[in-house]
Amino acid sequence: MRSPLILAVIVCLAGVASAQSTKQVPPPANLKTPPATAAKKTFTIQSVVIKRGTGTVHPKVTDTVTVNYTGWTTDGKTFDTTSGGEPATLGLNEVITGWTEGLQLMVEGETRRFWIPEQLAYRGRREPYGTLVFDIELISIKK
Repeated sequence: MRSPLILAVIVCLAGVASAQSTKQVPPPANLKTPPATAAKKTFTIQSVVIKRGTGTVHPKVTDTVTVNYTGWTTDGKTFDTTSGGEPATLGLNEVITGWTEGLQLMVEGETRRFWIPEQLAYRGRREPYGTLVFDIELISIKK
């Protein structure tokens, strides 16, 4: 049986290896501040449509979505991406609150950039901290 200290070191090293292996995607120019034209779902989530979708149905909280995405910190560091890999399939009720709220604005085929404040992301419980910026392409919705 391993000691708690050894387990903590293993978990920490695994997190560092994971963070170092994230493919860096060039960030868009406007990460720190959403443009004045950014739509607001609430007073805290802002978004801009990068590419209009072809669908007409918006996902609901109980739906599963398939997406391509890239997430950056506001200093331009990529912390997660599906770029160069397979799209992700996720339940809207299983992701951070900012994604749950934001994806419900989208339709299939749409790509949107979201600025998600820390309280609707990881809530200061894990890295990355602060506002996160995501480009999300909604590929499909499964009811």
